[in-house]
Amino acid sequence: QVQVAESGGGLVQPGGSLRLSCAASPRIFSIDAWAWYRQAPGKQRELVAGMVNGGNTQYADSVKGRFTISRDTVKNTVYLQMNSLNAEDTAVYYCKAIYRRSDIWGQGTQVTVSS
Repeated sequence: QVQVAESGGGLVQPGGSLRLSCAASPRIFSIDAWAWYRQAPGKQRELVAGMVNGGNTQYADSVKGRFTISRDTVKNTVYLQMNSLNAEDTAVYYCKAIYRRSDIWGQGTQVTVSS
């Protein structure tokens, strides 16, 4: 059974940076697409960034120019580099892998932006 797990969340000051990681296990090399979502308190879960197998990426307007999704195919891990963080970025961040047409979600990692 394929699982994904996020790491790298935490508390950061406004203007700071964090890098989230999401690893799939067992190691497989046929993930069709990866995506990062987030859910702030009282709000719906929203797509932050996505990457398909061919490498094309997409971003929410609110994070364009600040966040970057990337992957390490050897480690079967996807990353979300987050720069210039602000309070509106505070949320639980979830990783999703699409494998054999199934969505596989992680448990989420908390990101809190506060001084």
